[in-house]
Order: sequence, then structure tokens, then C-alpha cells
Amino acid sequence: MSKATGTREVKLIAVGNSKGIRLPKVLLQKYGWSDSLVLEEREEGVFLYSKEKNKLSWKESYRAMAADREDWSDLEATVADGLD
Repeated sequence: MSKATGTREVKLIAVGNSKGIRLPKVLLQKYGWSDSLVLEEREEGVFLYSKEKNKLSWKESYRAMAADREDWSDLEATVADGLD
């Protein structure tokens, strides 16, 4: 499971007989969302994503990984366990 990168409170708004949410413009731009999304119900909650599979380039992937500042301190223990 991926970790959360941000938490926001959003209010439910009336949309006819249903309820909806407003997504901040910055999120729409960040993920390239415009007209429709896929809503996937999972055990841990609801997951929204674009129908198009937007893949990052290798350069963008590297930058995203570098910005994450992941802790690799336990890598030496894994390497030293003798498994190849």
C-alpha cells in the first residue's frame, strides 16, 4: 500500500439527489484531471484515478524518488543476509 502524501478535509455538497465533493484546482492540475475519473472502492477506502494511464518518464520518476527522501539504512542488513 502506498503512503499518503497529503490530507485535506473536503465537504460533501448537494448535487441533485446525490452528494459530491469539490477537488482543489491544484490537485486537478497535478494529476491532469479534467472531465472524468475512475472511482474504485477498496477495503481501505475509495481510490480516484484518471482513466488514462499517465506514466512518468524515467527522469520524472527519478526526481520523484529523490524528493521522497526514502530511508535506505536497512539495505545493508538485507544485502548481508546471504540471499542473492
